Amino acid sequence: MEQPFSTSKVIVEYFDPHDIFKLLAPGLVPRLPLRNLHWQSHAGPLRSIDTLHIELVPAGDKTSVTSPVSSPPPSQQLDNIASRDDGFQTQIGATLSTETVDQTANRNSAPVRRHQIPGLRRTPYLKVLLVRCDDNDSYKSHVRQEIREWIKTNTPPSGSKRNTAENHDAFEWLIVHVVIPNTVAATQPRDSGSAPEKSSAASRWRPGSSTLLEKMRSDFNTSSKGAMDRIAQIRIGVNDVPYDSLPRVVPAVPSGYTETEQETENSWTDLVSKFRSLILSSFDLRVSQYEEDIREKDAQRSLPGWNFCTFFILKEGLARGFESVGLVEDALVGYDELSVGLDMLVKDQNSGASGSATNTLLSYTEELKNIALRARAAIAGAESDDDEMVDLQLSNAESGRPKDAYDDIPISSTKKPYRDMIVANNVSVFDFRCYIFARQISLLLRLGNAWSTREELLAKLKEQQESVLHGVAPRAPPPKQKENEHEDLTILAEICRRTLEFIPTLSQVMRNDVLAALSDITTADGDNASTKTRIDPMGLEVVDNLVAAFAFSIAQQILAQTSTKALPIPPSTLASQDAHEPKSAIPEPKTMMHPARSSSLAIRTGGGAGVGRPPPSPNVFPGRQPGTYDDQGRASFLKAGLEELAAKRAELYMLSRNILAEGGKKRGWSDGWASVPVIGESTMVELVDVNLDDDDDDDEKSEPGTKETSRTREAVVSLSGVDSRLLKTALDNSDDFYRLYETLTDKALRHYTVADHTHSVQTSMADIAVLKYYLGDYGSAASYFWRTTPFFGESGWSLLELSMLVMYSRCLKELQRKDEYVKVMLKLLTKAAAAEKDRQEQKSAFRLGKVDHVDYPDSEAIRGFLDDLLVATKTLPNELRIPVSSFFSVIEVDGPPEYHHGRDGISLRLKMNSLLVDTLKIDTARVHVVGTVGESSKELWFELAQPVTIKPGKNKLKLNSNSTIAGSYEIDKIDLGASNLRLHHEREASQPVNKDSDMLQSPYISIYHRSDTLDVRLHASKHIQLDRNNTVDIELDSGWNDLTGAEVRVKAATGGLRLLTSEAKCVGAVDFSKAPEGSLFHFGPIPKHTSARIRFPYTVEQETPNISVRIEVSYTTEHGSFFFSKTPSIETALALGVNVQDVFKHKALFSRFTVSTASHRPLRLFRSELISSEVFESEFGVPPSAPVVIFPKQPASLLYKITRKLDVKIHPKIGKTMYLRLHYSVLQEEIESLIENSLTESLQDTPLYPFSRLLCSAVIPHIRHNLTSHDLERAVLLGSVSTTFLSSVNWAKYFAGLGKAPNTTTDYSQSLVSFLRTWIAENPTLPLDPAVPAEPRSILIPVDIPSLTIVHTADIRLLPQQSPTFLPSDSSPTVSVNQLLPAALHLKWTRVWDTTTPPPQQTDLEFSYEVAAPQDTWLLGGRRRGHFVIPAPSDAIPTSTGDEGRGGGGGGGGDKGVGVSTYESTPATEAHIPILLVPLREGRLPLPGVEIREVRAYEDSGTTTTAAGGSPTAHVDATGAGGVHFETDVRNLGETVRVLADKARVTLSLDASGPGGGPLVLEAERLGDVGRKVIA
Repeated sequence: MEQPFSTSKVIVEYFDPHDIFKLLAPGLVPRLPLRNLHWQSHAGPLRSIDTLHIELVPAGDKTSVTSPVSSPPPSQQLDNIASRDDGFQTQIGATLSTETVDQTANRNSAPVRRHQIPGLRRTPYLKVLLVRCDDNDSYKSHVRQEIREWIKTNTPPSGSKRNTAENHDAFEWLIVHVVIPNTVAATQPRDSGSAPEKSSAASRWRPGSSTLLEKMRSDFNTSSKGAMDRIAQIRIGVNDVPYDSLPRVVPAVPSGYTETEQETENSWTDLVSKFRSLILSSFDLRVSQYEEDIREKDAQRSLPGWNFCTFFILKEGLARGFESVGLVEDALVGYDELSVGLDMLVKDQNSGASGSATNTLLSYTEELKNIALRARAAIAGAESDDDEMVDLQLSNAESGRPKDAYDDIPISSTKKPYRDMIVANNVSVFDFRCYIFARQISLLLRLGNAWSTREELLAKLKEQQESVLHGVAPRAPPPKQKENEHEDLTILAEICRRTLEFIPTLSQVMRNDVLAALSDITTADGDNASTKTRIDPMGLEVVDNLVAAFAFSIAQQILAQTSTKALPIPPSTLASQDAHEPKSAIPEPKTMMHPARSSSLAIRTGGGAGVGRPPPSPNVFPGRQPGTYDDQGRASFLKAGLEELAAKRAELYMLSRNILAEGGKKRGWSDGWASVPVIGESTMVELVDVNLDDDDDDDEKSEPGTKETSRTREAVVSLSGVDSRLLKTALDNSDDFYRLYETLTDKALRHYTVADHTHSVQTSMADIAVLKYYLGDYGSAASYFWRTTPFFGESGWSLLELSMLVMYSRCLKELQRKDEYVKVMLKLLTKAAAAEKDRQEQKSAFRLGKVDHVDYPDSEAIRGFLDDLLVATKTLPNELRIPVSSFFSVIEVDGPPEYHHGRDGISLRLKMNSLLVDTLKIDTARVHVVGTVGESSKELWFELAQPVTIKPGKNKLKLNSNSTIAGSYEIDKIDLGASNLRLHHEREASQPVNKDSDMLQSPYISIYHRSDTLDVRLHASKHIQLDRNNTVDIELDSGWNDLTGAEVRVKAATGGLRLLTSEAKCVGAVDFSKAPEGSLFHFGPIPKHTSARIRFPYTVEQETPNISVRIEVSYTTEHGSFFFSKTPSIETALALGVNVQDVFKHKALFSRFTVSTASHRPLRLFRSELISSEVFESEFGVPPSAPVVIFPKQPASLLYKITRKLDVKIHPKIGKTMYLRLHYSVLQEEIESLIENSLTESLQDTPLYPFSRLLCSAVIPHIRHNLTSHDLERAVLLGSVSTTFLSSVNWAKYFAGLGKAPNTTTDYSQSLVSFLRTWIAENPTLPLDPAVPAEPRSILIPVDIPSLTIVHTADIRLLPQQSPTFLPSDSSPTVSVNQLLPAALHLKWTRVWDTTTPPPQQTDLEFSYEVAAPQDTWLLGGRRRGHFVIPAPSDAIPTSTGDEGRGGGGGGGGDKGVGVSTYESTPATEAHIPILLVPLREGRLPLPGVEIREVRAYEDSGTTTTAAGGSPTAHVDATGAGGVHFETDVRNLGETVRVLADKARVTLSLDASGPGGGPLVLEAERLGDVGRKVIA
């Protein structure tokens, strides 16, 4: 990136004998500096030079060209020379001597004597000869000779080898031919090949001549291959030459040649290209020679006489050479290496390892010695003749010069003739380090593109002054820095980092330097030089002041030089006390570089340090608000190096503040930390009180008068030696001190904010807060405490946080901000309690090895704050809620709950460990417990009966509850009330307890249901009717309570369950006291041991095996009001299933009911009945003598015969439904009741009787889950149930948390387990009661008789004949294969089962029949198909047809019919159809089947429905109307005919040649009918 005022330039010397540079400069200067150069390094990769600045110097004058037309007069001012510091040829010293100036002016007349040290010579890289030659004659006559003379004088002889010295000053040369308009040269082309085609008459006869440019190239360019072209030509335009300088004579014979703009531009490009190549060529020669010399000198380091200063100047010459061409990084590496070399030299000098006297540096600096002497004299009262302080780095020659605004820069490479001092080996370590650091900083500033270097400011200022002074037209302004060309923040951060490392090192060097100077004076004045030198307190004060001031000034200088607008620093939060306060009171970084001195910093309009400033808004800082700064707000916050630069600048501000704080401490001005209230033995507080001069005091203990010296030293406080104006003004009075202290801290804070260094931001905030508190500015202090206090608590600074909280609370108390005061006090006590908790844990922890000491707060320091807090909370309008863990460490349940005797109530004891140092009075306390997993709906509240006082340490708290709901619970809420303070603790239930982190160590509670307490039970109704809603019974048992009133509320606890409480009723002697209100039932007084039963129906949206109902009972007794809740569950799934199979006959309906168990549990069926209806009646066979046991794989079958009451007229309201009532019992329920009764009887009159409900509730689920179907079947068959399956259960886990018996050590849990095992041993089996229960379960199942329009009866009867032989033992006839069997099909019907269609609406029905059989079984003959008509039940005589058009079947035999109004067919309306049967194979063949179909008037594919084999079907036509429901009773279903083969002998072929690969029948012989006998 371009730097308009760079300090690094390459000198190009031009010789202008014809005064034509002023014509060349307007075109040359704007094309400078050179850009994008590339140089191949000898020891590294290719180097790129973005910008190379050129300084054009006329021969004999080193003044830079500043005007495009003419050069200003030379100037010998120091600043101008310093601004041209030039690499390999840097001017030494701050001024030029007369001898040097004379040598420069007479460079051409006498050879310049070279300096023996190459690094101190300054020579040009390129020499340019500006030539004016108007025509060929002039060139021949004198110009060519002049050029030759110049080349001879200024360049080495051609062909001669350059020596080492010449290589150090290597340069190239160039000849520039400047062509003036209106001359012969202007009419010539650049070369003869570019002349115009037409020629004049004079040139037609004259041979062509070469141009001036070609002549010069031929005369002065080297003819060797690869030689550079050193001739360039520039043509000046007519408009670029002043009128008075233009030639008046125009050539008489012009050539007509005119140069184009492109050719002109090409010529300038060629000239610039030659500049680039020639400068790089000379630079390469110089670098090569310097590197060779440096390697040679470095190899001689161990030889005697080797001098580091000479080596330094030589190597610095190389570094400055790199700087001159823009290779700043390489130059910086050189200075870093030299800095390391200086460190090694100083180390060797201090250790005495350096044996050479030539490497010894001065032990002290003369200027520092003079300043120290003047300062000590000022302290002692002896005023010097000159009141002005001597500058730290000002030489004697410059001491007489008045100071200007730039003399406050402490670190600068031009403040002293450092290089002269180094060459003369007359330099101290202090000056040496200052010079190297100054050079490093200047290089880094250039790398960082900083605009704040002193050389740049001076160069710009001098340029403007000279332009105005001499009246010369101002030069073209330098290119301005573009908006997007910002500084390199990473390099600026590196400057700050190096400064932070340099200041401590230089401070020690400076201290040793001044001490050595004063010691030298003391030793010289003493009588005995060997006596140990001691510095008096005044001298030590001067040393401290000098070091502090110089370090402070360096920090301020670097802060000013690294200041940039690219750093988005947020606005300050420090409010000004007065709007008219002078700006110079607290200078900004740029003004710190050049502060404006005012009469005093303490100018203000009333008020003092204690005047409160309005606290800044907490919402402003440290966040960055948009719109608070303009240009900075638009800067990129993500720019590389931004955070690093901000952090390093903040550290410089903190360094400056620490220097200021040390000076203030001597004057008794504290930063506030010394007065911070100490909470315990804090290591941080001890660090503040450490004396940094303990070593000096230890050395003086052996000498007399040590105490007196210490007192004298403490009394010596002076500003003498403090030459920093800002620091001196701040240390003048306390107000200015505190103001600057705040300013520096605030600036560091804002820089840390940009750097995102949270810890440092909070630390700076704490410093400001403590200072504000110390000064009594409680408002501002509270604002800062509010921001920074939480951070220290989160970062582990517990003691510091407590101290800050104490200060914060006092601020709020002074400000009367009660709400915030209460919150801060709570935080203070909470943090103190946390520290106490940590102390207790560390004390109880077991450790091996060395234990680190940890400081904890002193309890006495915070005693009494609790009472102040409680008093303050009373004034709050609302309760203040805080966690219980703030004041208590561990809360756990102290044993099992305590059950009250004679009433339904329990108590819970809690053990609490208080972390407070004061007693706490608890007014109210509540503990909420909820059920564990699976019982989340259960909850209880335990409350404190009366206030208690909690003391520090361990305490016990007893809470009572009037709700006794059995179950396993865990604590999820704790609520303690003290005054207007509410302590609460909440935890998520069902989460595991972490012993290390959870405050509630044992939150689990087990509550059991005692036997004599109030209880509610839910029962399913024993009598079920399937066509009505099921009902449930709620039984309320008062137990030992005399109830004065009770309210029972029921709620559905199952999804989709709806309780029809509006239909509820009481069953028994106890009735409602008033009508039910929704799901709430009211009862009056109920005596003890009395039960009340409520019954109501329910519905469910979908079938569910179980339902749950939440029952809540609120009741009152003489002991108070109580509450009981329970959510019992019952099974609603039916225990049995019934399937029915109906078989319709002509006269009766046979229904077989199959009763099976719905689960694996067997049933006992006691009796059954099918209740008749108004239309039907039933009959049953002989009932069983004993109950029928139904097993899962063995259901019971009940067969009933149902007949129609023909005398009953059918109408819509008549009852047709029959009901099947079954009386049964579930075997598992009998076993559960048996075991429960046995356990209760065994516990009677024992101390464990109160646990009978708990014991039964634990055993019953195991009966349901552990008894398999095999066990139940075995129990039924044997008549007894085994209890051995209960012996393998771990019963201890079901009885945990019951505690111990009073006045004994026996645990209830162990007692119950022992009792249960004893009971199992005494009762291995329990006999089942075979008797029928007094009230068994019953179920009433509605049975609907299907309505059939017609029931057909089909019967195929074989007609008697002689051939078949019927055996007496066989009911089926026996025939032969292919025997003709005549048979008859008998069809009859009935309408008796049609209960839906009234007789008037019944019509004639037409059916078709078909006799069908498998083709390989029977061959049928006769009328296999036909139609028949069934008449309506009326007096009309229907006509039956028997023609073939109706299918061949005739109703009523085919001839006639009898019309009767009956429900059944008569012989006249029945059909007898003859058919012929031929059996086709032998075996028992079933008779052919008969299939009957309804025939409708319009038949199509969807209108005919068939019923065959006794299956009822319904015919549905295409219009969707219902068809006829009918069923066919085939009487021959299951009947067979035995068919035998009629063969006497059969001949077979066994070679599988028959059909299908079987045997082939070759011959068969029939049997005769005579003598044939069939043997079954």
